[in-house]
Amino acid sequence: MRYAAALLTSYQDLRGRRFTEEEREIAWAASLWPALHNARWKALPGDRPVYGGAVREQAAERLHRAGA
Repeated sequence: MRYAAALLTSYQDLRGRRFTEEEREIAWAASLWPALHNARWKALPGDRPVYGGAVREQAAERLHRAGA
């Protein structure tokens, strides 16, 4: 999750404007998608599901930051 936070901070820095509260919530909610996609990809038959635990651990915090 620290990578998502760093990405969001860097993105705001590069664009020269901080997110509004609504934009920040949307960004945190959207951050679940790539995490879930990566976990699904790693859980395909024949691969060891290495990301599932991380997604389960991070989902509640990401949704909390998303205001969900």
